[in-house]
Amino acid sequence: MRDLVNKTARRVPAWAIYVAGFALAAWTIYVALATPDPAKVLERDLGTLGLQILIATLCITPLRWGGINLLKFRRALGLMGAMFITLHFLTWSVLDLGLRWSVILTDLSKRPYIIIGFVAFLALIPLALTSNNASIKKLGALRWKRLHWLAYPATLLGALHFVMIGKVYTVESALYFAAVAALLAARWVKSRERARVAA
Repeated sequence: MRDLVNKTARRVPAWAIYVAGFALAAWTIYVALATPDPAKVLERDLGTLGLQILIATLCITPLRWGGINLLKFRRALGLMGAMFITLHFLTWSVLDLGLRWSVILTDLSKRPYIIIGFVAFLALIPLALTSNNASIKKLGALRWKRLHWLAYPATLLGALHFVMIGKVYTVESALYFAAVAALLAARWVKSRERARVAA
């Protein structure tokens, strides 16, 4: 199974992720427009898809530990995740609230789940802007890698935002948060093991 996945991955170009991401975004918008409340449906679905894609991005490194190499798709997945989260934010601020800045600023100062979601969104911006070879060269590999550690708290905050949105906690929201927490815990354990070996 592992060999089959790696063999298939080698044949699929990374740009296919962008094509699939844009197609998914277009389909999500199309479906939402046919509902009684397009803004709310679009806001929910775009946010959920964005979180799912960011979680998938976090899965790539642990999969490599098991011999499955999907590394060439990580940048594209991260950018697509950031795109969906940006569309989620724009749907909320433009379509839902109509760019009424007084309401937006009130929500950003008084509603904890919105504050947390906005911080997660802000953390994704520098990651998206520097997800290119030119930025790696300009910043240097070490500084670039340190900057992109923001992906971890950004995804964790995004999962927490998802949990806090609902008035009642659901199995779905709990699973998303648990998945992110488990992935980050696995990375921490792995880094500790490497530190002990290096010492």
